Amino acid sequence: MNNKNAATFVIQKVQPGLLGLMDGSVSTLAPIFATAGLTGQPMKAFYVGLAASLGAGISMGLAEALSDDGTVTGRGSPVVRGSITAFATALGGMLHTLPFLIGNLQHALHLAYTVVIFELLSIAFIRYRFMKTPLVSTILQVIVGGGIVFVLGIFLGKAGT
Repeated sequence: MNNKNAATFVIQKVQPGLLGLMDGSVSTLAPIFATAGLTGQPMKAFYVGLAASLGAGISMGLAEALSDDGTVTGRGSPVVRGSITAFATALGGMLHTLPFLIGNLQHALHLAYTVVIFELLSIAFIRYRFMKTPLVSTILQVIVGGGIVFVLGIFLGKAGT
């Protein structure tokens, strides 16, 4: 793939996907973990995570698709970009939501914590690989940002009980 094709691929496919993964992975953390802490019921946390993931996917997909038609910026088809962003957002939120299908809250939480770490490291690697961001820098940025939201969710889950 030549430099122009690589740049087009990054701006039209990778960037919308990365945007979605970042938003889905981070924005759904607080509601899911707060719900788990408030209710102590993994299935309720699962449904909150499902609603947050799907709602965020629709919202982010529309936002990306409506941001521009791609003719001026070269960002490609708004429908394709919006679809990629919607799918990646929902996926990013659902990955750490699925552990809450486990009936035992402590097991679900421990698995979800592991999944969150995997998600954040994957996002950091994608940024490193395609956006050429230094790996240590991107790991710190993603972990700190995700960590803040994660701690907020746990804090609110404990504060409300």
